[in-house]
Order: sequence, then C-alpha cells, then structure tokens
Amino acid sequence: MSDDIHYLTLEGLREYEERLNYLRNVRRQEVAERLRLALEEGGELVENAEYEDAKNEQAFIEGEIMRLEMILSNAQIIEQDAKNDTVTLGSIVTVQEVGTDETEVYHLVGAAEANPRAGKISFKSPLGRALMDHKVGDRVVVEAPDGEIEFKIIAIE
Repeated sequence: MSDDIHYLTLEGLREYEERLNYLRNVRRQEVAERLRLALEEGGELVENAEYEDAKNEQAFIEGEIMRLEMILSNAQIIEQDAKNDTVTLGSIVTVQEVGTDETEVYHLVGAAEANPRAGKISFKSPLGRALMDHKVGDRVVVEAPDGEIEFKIIAIE
C-alpha cells in the first residue's frame, strides 16, 4: 500500500469514517450471514452460486475496508486559509471559460475526495494544477484533449 498523504476536507474525513464504520459493522455481518446461509443449503460448494457470490462480495468489502483504513491512516485535513485571495488546496473557485457567459464552481480537494460530478476536483488534475496559486482576475490555460482551454478566475472562497 502507499504511504502518500491523502488530503481530505473535514466533510470528506467524516464521509470516509462513516463508510468504514458501515462496512465494518453492517456489511461484514450481512455478508457473513449470507455465507452461513449458503453453507447451510448444503451441496457442493463448487456448484453453490450463492456461496461463491457471497465470497466475492466478502473479498470486495475487505479490500474496501483496507483501502479506507489506509486513506484514513495517511489523512491530512485541509486547513482553509481565512483570507481567500489566492487559490489553494481547499479553495472553492468560480471560473468562467473565456468566450462564454457560463460560470462553473469547483472545490479543490485531494485526489481521494475528488468527485467532478459534485464539483470537487483534485488539486493535481490539469484544471486544479492550473488554478493553484492564482488570484481573482487571473487567466489560466488548461491543456485538454481537444486543445487549450482558457479560464478566468471570478471568485475564490
């Protein structure tokens, strides 16, 4: 496993802790019960699809528990600076693609917490890297598969 630091917001830390707790205390027991019932059905284990499915689910849950434990053991909470004049890890940034009227809002988070659909992008992503250390009014260029995209920083929270 990796010893990399995993940057998390307080919200992200709570979500990971809740998920780990749920997997350890609820899902583990549910899968153990499925395994017990599948064994009680009898027959050859090789031919028991329910048993095989439960074993696969158990392996997935144990792997996910290990992954979450590793992330939490190497977690560093993102401290948000009170003065938000420069984009840093944890900033919420409003940008506008140059040439359009639409604005987009992104929360710069660590890779473990990134979820682009929810507006959370990794500070190591192309856009995240381009935004880091810039100020309101700055223009940044992002290399995209279709070419360069230029954004203007509208606001930083």
